[in-house]
Formats: sequence, structure tokens, C-alpha cells
Amino acid sequence: MKKPDIPKIPKIDLSKFDIKAIAEDFKALDPKDPGAWPLIPRLAVLLGLFLAVLFLAAWFGWQEQYKELDAKRQEEAKLKNDWLDKKKKAINLEEYRNQLVEIESSFGALLKQLPNAAEMESLLVDINQAGLGRGLSFELFKPGTEVKKEFYAELPITINIAGSYHDFGAFAGDVAKLPRIVTLNNLSVAPMKGSQKLLMTGTAKTFRYLSEEEMASSKKAPPAKTQGAKK
Repeated sequence: MKKPDIPKIPKIDLSKFDIKAIAEDFKALDPKDPGAWPLIPRLAVLLGLFLAVLFLAAWFGWQEQYKELDAKRQEEAKLKNDWLDKKKKAINLEEYRNQLVEIESSFGALLKQLPNAAEMESLLVDINQAGLGRGLSFELFKPGTEVKKEFYAELPITINIAGSYHDFGAFAGDVAKLPRIVTLNNLSVAPMKGSQKLLMTGTAKTFRYLSEEEMASSKKAPPAKTQGAKK
């Protein structure tokens, strides 16, 4: 079989281009008669005009389009990220629901550890009995002013307890085991004057949940006026 004939690429003979003659053509151009210009100067001028038009179009017209295109690309990337986030949430929706059920269950269990107003008195008795059961004597057991929060109230109790260091630790353990939440805060222990016992001072805090009526009234209550306000 004969191999197909491959067409030969014609060679350009650069010797036919007379650079000096082309330069003379450019020097002899008549701006009033462009139609009489030689071919090469006319092609060069047309190419220059074409490039100038492209530059002006890119500068005045396409530049705004480039900015708009860049903004659209950024918006597209943001929308993709938002879509991916929503997709992940949708995939884990059932898991989130299970977690929500667990949180609500845990919150309900904690809420049950907050006594209501009727149970506060018995809780104070329990705290007192926890100390007496360990052989401690209360030099001071003074409930303070109740502080209301968003859905619960906090009752601080100033305590001064006389006893031994070991009994103080056992008392703290008994308080932690109470069915209601009680915390011991700002505790300090020092020798008792005129006695071999130690004196523990601090604040016991207990909490109770607010009734719906109390939460509603606290929301409706006007904010307290600051001292020194101008009349």
C-alpha cells in the first residue's frame, strides 16, 4: 500500500520582505488619503485599531461584567456551603431529634431536683439535720433574700458551723446526696476562740423553680430604677 501524500507546508521566504522598503512606506503615508496606503501599513493600522477597541471595551464595559461575574461566583460558593450545611443537618436530623429528647429528659430530671415554694421549708430542715447528724452545731443558720432568675429562684443561707474538720467533710458529702440541689460556697475554716472545735463559715445555696404565675409576673415587672437617677 502506498503511503498517503502529506502536503508540504510552504516555506516563507523572509528574504522577500524588505524592511527598509516597509519603513519607507510608513514614512510616506498620507493621513488625508488612507485608501492610497500600501497593504502592510493599512494592516498594521487596522490591527492597532482592533487592539485599541478591545482594550477600551475591556476597560469600560467588560470590567463591570468581570466584577459582577466575580460577585456571582462568590455568591455561588456561599450558596454551595449553605446547601452543604443544610444537607448535613438534614442527614443528621434524626440524631438531632434524639439528642433533643435526651436534653429535655435531662432538663426535666434536673428540674425535679428544684423544690417548689412549699418544699423549701422541709429542705432547710434537711440541711440542718445533715449537720446535726454529724455532731455539728449551727452557730448561725440565716436564710437570706431570695434572688429570682429566669425560671428559678436562688436562696442563700449564711451558715456558721462548729465541729471537727472530718465532720465538716462528712456534712458536705451528706449535703451533696440530698435529693434537692444544694451548693456550699465561699467556705472557710478557722479555730474557734475558747474551744478546741473549728468554725466553718460560708454560704449554702439552694434553688427552687418558679411557678408560671411568678415567671409571668417577673416578666411584666418594670426594671428597677438605678440609684442617683435624675427626677
